Amino acid sequence: MKFYDTFIFDLDGTLLDTIGDLTNAVNYALKNYDYPQKTIPQIKSYVGDGIPKLIERAIPQGLENKNYNDVLKLFSDYYNSHLTDCTHIYDDIITVFEKLKEKNCKIAIVSNKSDKYVKILSEYFFKNYVDIAIGESENIRKKPSSDMANYALSKLSKTTDTSVYIGDSEVDILTAKNSSLPCISVSWGFRSKEFLEKNGANIIIDSPLELLKYI
Repeated sequence: MKFYDTFIFDLDGTLLDTIGDLTNAVNYALKNYDYPQKTIPQIKSYVGDGIPKLIERAIPQGLENKNYNDVLKLFSDYYNSHLTDCTHIYDDIITVFEKLKEKNCKIAIVSNKSDKYVKILSEYFFKNYVDIAIGESENIRKKPSSDMANYALSKLSKTTDTSVYIGDSEVDILTAKNSSLPCISVSWGFRSKEFLEKNGANIIIDSPLELLKYI
């Protein structure tokens, strides 16, 4: 069994169940243009590549839609004010974070969500636990690029030798691979276990508590 001192987590679908607020914000923006409303399963399938891509997938004709930028702005304006209405921490995440901190482990969040939202949510839900939280911005390439994970490791003065990546999607599996990090996939997020297996997941856990065997 390999042990780690640095745990790099995805955010949406891994640490936080954000799907309710994301769905509400998307549907608010779509409703203004009389576009079809989306279900939670649909939104789950759209997330993982950042908010611009989420809106592209949600509206008719995607980027070709002349209202794309306006829909994106409506989404952002609504989401800014409703970021934590329904969003909640998955069961046992705080217990795991407490144990990691007891062992002096470092905790990072890397997400394709806007950097502004990532920092707000990290501060709101995980203020006393997370050492660094990084989201999508103009200054860093989004996942599955290795840039975010490498930046986090650099800031924490850690290496890939003692670090592990944890996420719920195919984007996370690729991110870990591109970052030369082992990947632990989680089955409680926005992708099914079968989907993760088909996309190359080597380790899949069903409970956050299973992470404790790696410290």
